[in-house]
Amino acid sequence: MVFPVIGAAQLPMFCSHGDSRQVASTFGAPCKLKRTHLVSFSVGESPTRIRRLKIDSNRVLNELSKSGRINEARKLFDKMSERDEFTWNTLIAAYAASGKLTEAMELFKETPIKSSVTWNSLISGYCQHGMETEAFDLFSRMQVEGQRPNQYTMGSILRLCSTSGLLRRGKQVHGYVIKTQFESNDYVVTGLVDMYAKCNCISEAESLFKMMPDKKNHVMWTAMVSGYSQNGEAFKAIKCYRDMVVEGVASNQFTFPSVLTACAAVQAGNFGAQMHSFIVRSGFEANVFVQSALVDMYAKCQDLDSAMKVLENMKVDDVVSWNSMLVGCVRLGCEEDALSLFRNMRARDMKLDNFTYPSVLNCFASMQDVNNAMSVHCLIIKTGFEASKLVNNALVDMYAKQGNMDCAFQVFNHMPNKDVVSWTSLLTGYARNNRHEEALKLFCDMRLAGVYPDHIVLASVLSACAELTLLEFGQQVHANFVKSGLRSSISVDNSLVTVYAKCGCIDDASRVFDSMQSRDVISWTALIVGYAQNGKVRDSVRFYDQMVASGTKPDFITFIGLLFACSHAGLLERGRSYFASMEKVYGIKPGPEHYACMIDLLGRSGKLVEADTLLNQMDVEPDAAVWKALLAACRVHGNLELGERAAKNLFELEPTNAVPYIMLSNMYSAAGKWEDAARIRRTMKSRGISKEPGCSWIEVNSKVHNFMSEDRGHPRTTEIYSKIAEIMVSIKEAGYEPDISFALHNMDEEGKELGLAYHSEKLAVAFGLLSLPPGAPIRIFKNLRVCGDCHTAMKYISRVYHRHIILRDSNCFHHLKEGQCSCGDYW
Repeated sequence: MVFPVIGAAQLPMFCSHGDSRQVASTFGAPCKLKRTHLVSFSVGESPTRIRRLKIDSNRVLNELSKSGRINEARKLFDKMSERDEFTWNTLIAAYAASGKLTEAMELFKETPIKSSVTWNSLISGYCQHGMETEAFDLFSRMQVEGQRPNQYTMGSILRLCSTSGLLRRGKQVHGYVIKTQFESNDYVVTGLVDMYAKCNCISEAESLFKMMPDKKNHVMWTAMVSGYSQNGEAFKAIKCYRDMVVEGVASNQFTFPSVLTACAAVQAGNFGAQMHSFIVRSGFEANVFVQSALVDMYAKCQDLDSAMKVLENMKVDDVVSWNSMLVGCVRLGCEEDALSLFRNMRARDMKLDNFTYPSVLNCFASMQDVNNAMSVHCLIIKTGFEASKLVNNALVDMYAKQGNMDCAFQVFNHMPNKDVVSWTSLLTGYARNNRHEEALKLFCDMRLAGVYPDHIVLASVLSACAELTLLEFGQQVHANFVKSGLRSSISVDNSLVTVYAKCGCIDDASRVFDSMQSRDVISWTALIVGYAQNGKVRDSVRFYDQMVASGTKPDFITFIGLLFACSHAGLLERGRSYFASMEKVYGIKPGPEHYACMIDLLGRSGKLVEADTLLNQMDVEPDAAVWKALLAACRVHGNLELGERAAKNLFELEPTNAVPYIMLSNMYSAAGKWEDAARIRRTMKSRGISKEPGCSWIEVNSKVHNFMSEDRGHPRTTEIYSKIAEIMVSIKEAGYEPDISFALHNMDEEGKELGLAYHSEKLAVAFGLLSLPPGAPIRIFKNLRVCGDCHTAMKYISRVYHRHIILRDSNCFHHLKEGQCSCGDYW
């Protein structure tokens, strides 16, 4: 809502059209002004003639001021030997309106008579140019000097509060309005309504609006409609507009855009089209602001054809309207149309702004068009937008979504001013591109820079913690989120469930889930998968049933978790039922991940023929995970023929992966085919393929400690190996017997036992026993599947040392307590 500025246009006009030939001037007059001359008043001049000359001079002064020729107006002012109140007020208002407030104040001090118009002209100038302190100082001084502020004074002051978001100041003015009995003045109340609406206090604006008499003018109605629209109360804005029409109040070019914005916010395309018809009947269809709002409304209501028709009928190339069309195309995935619009804008030589480029950059982000993206980046630099925060944020986001994190960082690093969006764009880019450590480092830098994270940042940081299994870091982020006072967010809550589940704290994940105010399919799926990975299969199935009962439909990922749970618990019939329901009940076409889980389930259950049949019936091309599941089942059940087929496919799909070579070689050895086993190992060696070394890590006091097999690089190596010797003695006394079939070195039995004792996970658990308080859980993570001997040893260690050991390998979590494992020795 815009309020009129007190200026020369509002000053009383005392002049009449007289003979301007006797008004002196030595400068050129504007068009419509006659060239004039100013003559000195002679001693014998009659009062009537003197009055006429002064009126004519004031008229010219007023017209010069209105046309912006302030310097010429000042020359005329200086030559006038007779000046009245109008003369002084006209020039003060002209200086104030043009931003020459120092000159306006100098004249204000010199003027012999300061009327309300004089005060209002200067106050209006300060308000118009956002000078809060000066405006309010003058407002106070006006009252001290006995000049009572009028409705125009209040209008200017309230407009300043409105545009600058000065709620506290605005409330003080409201108090003064009540005290001076202006609360029934339409002009002042409209200013108050607008001020409260712009300061996000829509309920106060609504109360004032309803307190007014029934006959409200169109300005007040428009202020209320705009207030609702700006504060996200779209339905109330539409209702208020309807009430306005019922009252017979005419709409104008300020009313229509607010209503159309409300229609766009709630996708009320039909009502927006009705508004379009009414706009045409009202004669405002050619107004550029109305047309721009129409384009935006149609674009946001996904009616690009209607938006384009309005755009094509515009007589002027309005960049705001074109930008709205660009955004609409990008949101609907019409990137080529958006780029065509951008090329058209350049062909029309339109002045692009910092809202144009982000939309275009979003196109390249989704299209992965690197070359054209670079070209637009060059154009941004050439057109002087490289310093725009909005454009730079879009550049960082685009490069990050393209996976070009080096360019994203370069843009970010050269930004003179960064906001939370800048940090968020880069941080989420690192997390999305699996550069989780860099994401966490950037988060720490962000906090040191004094930038407070938002929900998007926190969700990305927690996701990085989940991928790196950094429980303590995740707990710190959780604590900071609680202390920050940020409102609960489903994205953050989902990430918390995931980080606790992936770090083996399934009870904490469940508590976060129970505390959530709202849940979506991601929330349920995170817990279903979490329970499955942590060996609580029955809970996983139970939560799936609760999810369906709640009306939430499972998605692609949900069924991966369910089938994983069934395969690790041997729930063959349930698995078959879930797999069949995917397409029949929910219309979800199974992907390679689902087939891999089903083949793993069938293989573990000894149904190799059925597993092979399912593989041959797949609607999608089997990926490496499918063949790995089949190969693992063949190894367990000794099906060499099917195992050879699976391994050969894996050689093609993952030529550098050592696992299928080793598994097939071991299968040949178990079948007594020593030459074939040796041939596979020779092939592996000739191709330069080596087995990925096993690595285990443990987090203690927010520091991650890594261990390799027989590792002696840790600062506490002597203590660790001494602890290993103690552990071996203790668990052997409890009944542990080393399984030397898992020893890989060609040495005697004693050497093999020592080699097993120094596996990476055993070194990690020894360090945990040395470093963690008595009774504290020990959390260990390993990059490969835990070997059978280490699994058995961990069960004994948990019983002998009375510790809860949480071991996460490449396949699942093993919760070991009192000699038992959550996997049921089935992993």
